[in-house]
Amino acid sequence: MTFSQQDSIAKNEYITTFPDKITTRISLINTSNSFFINESDTNLKYELEPNIRAYLGASVLFRSIEIDYGFAPNFIKSNKDNADSRLFNLNLRMFQNHWMQTIDLYSQKGFNIILGNQKAYVPGVKTLKIGGTTSYILNENFSFRAIGFQNEWQTKSTGSFIPKLSYYYTKYTIKSDDINGVADSFDIALSPSYYYNFCLTRNLIFSLGTSVGIGLNHSSNVGDGDITSALFEFSGRAVVGYNSNTFFGGINSNLLVLHHNIDRYTKQDDTIPFFEIYLGYRFKAPKKWVKFADNFNKKYGF
Repeated sequence: MTFSQQDSIAKNEYITTFPDKITTRISLINTSNSFFINESDTNLKYELEPNIRAYLGASVLFRSIEIDYGFAPNFIKSNKDNADSRLFNLNLRMFQNHWMQTIDLYSQKGFNIILGNQKAYVPGVKTLKIGGTTSYILNENFSFRAIGFQNEWQTKSTGSFIPKLSYYYTKYTIKSDDINGVADSFDIALSPSYYYNFCLTRNLIFSLGTSVGIGLNHSSNVGDGDITSALFEFSGRAVVGYNSNTFFGGINSNLLVLHHNIDRYTKQDDTIPFFEIYLGYRFKAPKKWVKFADNFNKKYGF
């Protein structure tokens, strides 16, 4: 399907934009914020995994601002045994020229402790994570929106270095027969990354990207005091997408790992795997919205 000049505008030979369209999307998402613990003094390794991981997501995007909302319904098979478990996820993303800003929120209640082949449910564990990334896309011909947000489309293969600053705060609330307390953790890391969009056909794209960075973590533990240690960040993304002037769809996968110490003998991998199957549709925005956005961008230089 070809793009009509009325509905889409080619910024250059690499990118097609949809400035007069509202982009809507529904998704089936499997994600969680899990924690892998390695205690070197006792040689004990275990995982703290949320008991609820699959949810439905919906997003609305116009120009440079996207709002995502997700919830975990009980009718999804992997959520049927979740009892009083809870997962809430909210994402905000914004663009300004070469800059990309994300803000993420994960609220979880009810975890499984996995030790070898044994699993035990602990309903009294809750976590709250809030943070995000500030990134700078060096190559103006590379479209990150084409692989993450679908209000642009990459029409010619290219890649870009994307340095980013990541920062997260995590609060742990633990209530059980033996422990009743709160701990928290602050993460900050600077990471060079590289992404490449392969345009297999005019309508089909395949994208790969990764980042590796270093920074600092400050952890406050229940009953054990504070510790500041080196933080190692890794993330990877793989995307397959189909696009037309109105309909689009695809598969989006991503993994974030934050590795650090939580005390003298204990290392932790704070991980957020993300897998999404999505379908979307674009429709014309009201003329008042387009006029307001044009005037706003002209006035403030967006």
